Amino acid sequence: MIFKETKVRGAFILEVERVEDERGFFARSWCQKEFQLHSLVPHLVQANISFNKKKGTLRGIHYQAPPHGEAKVVRCTRGAIFDVVIDLRPESPTFKQWTGVELTADNYKMLYVPENCAHGYITLEDSTEVTYLVSQFYHRERERGVRYDDPAFGVRWPIKVQVISEKDKSLPYVSI
Repeated sequence: MIFKETKVRGAFILEVERVEDERGFFARSWCQKEFQLHSLVPHLVQANISFNKKKGTLRGIHYQAPPHGEAKVVRCTRGAIFDVVIDLRPESPTFKQWTGVELTADNYKMLYVPENCAHGYITLEDSTEVTYLVSQFYHRERERGVRYDDPAFGVRWPIKVQVISEKDKSLPYVSI
């Protein structure tokens, strides 16, 4: 696996290293030892799938508050997304900064979202599916989020939001 740190401290774009032959290719998409070598959370407890019918669907921007902060590994398995991570760690040198990456079914890239960072994405194609591997079980009472259009972060989404849940539209502007 290839680990490329983004401008948000501790957030990585993960790329698979393909071993190709006439059948296609083989690659690892998870390796506990390699995650440990990069000082990333090396355990997973849950895998989630999100299916999105329409291009322009925005999900997020979500996180779980301590003590249940979760790290995520996000991969687009069908279609394409613009995936965003926002640093919400006050002690971090990249506090309130964000980074975004295009994840597609064809590029096999993944995004590692560190604990106590918020995460969200917008779909770039109809019928897009996203898989999340997470390090903590879901705790409804610790679920939090921030507005996708909060000027405190200045996320530049590549397309206009067409579909968003009432819950996500109602998320607060930052007060951190």
